[in-house]
Amino acid sequence: MSSNMLIIPAVDIKDGKCVQLVQGKPGTEQIVIENPAKVAKEWEKKGANILHIINLDGAFGNKEKNVDVIKEIINTVSIPVQLGGGIRTKEDAAELLKMGVDRVILGTMAIENPENVAELSSEFGSERIIIALDSKDSKVVVKGWTEKTNKSAPEFAKIFEKKGAGGILFTNVDYEGLLKGFDTAPLIELLDAVNIPIIYSGGVTSIDDIKKLSLTDVYGVVVGSALYKGKIDFEDALKNL
Repeated sequence: MSSNMLIIPAVDIKDGKCVQLVQGKPGTEQIVIENPAKVAKEWEKKGANILHIINLDGAFGNKEKNVDVIKEIINTVSIPVQLGGGIRTKEDAAELLKMGVDRVILGTMAIENPENVAELSSEFGSERIIIALDSKDSKVVVKGWTEKTNKSAPEFAKIFEKKGAGGILFTNVDYEGLLKGFDTAPLIELLDAVNIPIIYSGGVTSIDDIKKLSLTDVYGVVVGSALYKGKIDFEDALKNL
């Protein structure tokens, strides 16, 4: 049992604010909070060891938006920040790593060109490169979950482990943002396939869900909506581990 599993609060940024969307769709904002840096600092005060930042505007095509907010978060907190959303090129990733982001989360760009992963991990260190594998109906999906690939998460994970990736962020899209819980079988299959750390995301709604994950060898779990809607109390969740 990995009782040292990390609980990683998500800070999703859109239009300079902290938001939570349903199934990643624009226009479904359920939570909108001003000042993401202040939100980030609160999670650190409550005991977070790492933060999960997603630049939603970047994911939707405008990567310049929110750069100032991201810099402000990095300057405000003293814990590591992992960041995804809108990283389309190797240069985008390098820029963020030089800016002070501890780990970049690469999605479509890595899947389309795995060599990018090899080059970035040799330049910046494996531990700073995380690959996002988003799974829907047992196949990895890309381009904001709109296109299905022909490989499963374990198949891709093996490729990226060989290319030097330091970890995998596994999102089960079938459960994302619905607050309905999830099935651990696909996660366990992935954990069995590779030796690099796996972070889980998608459908985590209750302390019981967190306990269920802590019975696996998962390195960490990203929690978003459930924290912001008060379904999970972060400090309670930490105590329960």
